[in-house]
Amino acid sequence: MAALISRRLQADLALALCTLFWGATFVVVKSALAHASVFVFMALRFPLAALIMAVIHRRALRAMTRAELWAGMQIGALMFGGYMFQTLGLLTTTPTKAAFITGAGVVLVPVFLAVFWRRHSNILLWAGAIAAFAGLHFLTVPPGGIGGLVAGDVLCFVCAVVFAFQVIAVGSYSRHHSVGGLSFVQVATTAVFSLLAVPLLAGTHLQPAWVHWDRGLIGAVLITAVLATAVAFSIQMWGQRYTTATHAAILFSLEPVFAALTSYVVLGERWGARSISGALLILLGIVLAELKGPAPSSAESPT
Repeated sequence: MAALISRRLQADLALALCTLFWGATFVVVKSALAHASVFVFMALRFPLAALIMAVIHRRALRAMTRAELWAGMQIGALMFGGYMFQTLGLLTTTPTKAAFITGAGVVLVPVFLAVFWRRHSNILLWAGAIAAFAGLHFLTVPPGGIGGLVAGDVLCFVCAVVFAFQVIAVGSYSRHHSVGGLSFVQVATTAVFSLLAVPLLAGTHLQPAWVHWDRGLIGAVLITAVLATAVAFSIQMWGQRYTTATHAAILFSLEPVFAALTSYVVLGERWGARSISGALLILLGIVLAELKGPAPSSAESPT
């Protein structure tokens, strides 16, 4: 039991670390998008990350099975779909609304597990998910509210749905397949879709392809490819082996907290009482989830 608790704590810390990488690089990505369109940036970031991961996980790739390849492709397709719907949503909605609506995934994960797989989370995980979602509201939504519904809001909600299924898929497949193989195929699949999206969307009004090369863009591609992709997604795949999808989703709600902290340190953006309250609610959600952490073989697993 002590060993299991220790491994579970290691997994939670690992998932918090990859969330730190995602949140901390938000400022980097935001800066990079001033020098390249979204899908061009993704077409630079993900193929580079896939090459790095091919080297890191070369042993796992040599032993890869068809089942592992198929599982990784499913996860990668979901990940690209999440990014795509979020990107298209941002064309007609605000970043604030997009961040909040996408954060709905923290509640959607236990809902989908209950509805589609008849797997029920315990009451503390439900309470933690709701507290974390409330925290996201205070952290991302201004006092005046988010305004009326636009088409981009619907696309961002679809993004939240897709990312919720991606978290569930990682939690399921990571327990039965190689972490290295799944991580590589997931990122490689996203890379292929990103490369295809550039020419397909280049002639449309949705995402015309453009890039202005400079040191800042090159640095952003390197940082996000290494830390926020190759390292972070490998850590996520390992960490979700030893916890539930709902638990992982609650930990991932830390991303806007880390993003706000990075903005405070790097850009000097100040925190108000509302933002602090939101961060504390997210931390409360994590504490509630930690009070009764089910083993990864528990009833919540969809397999």
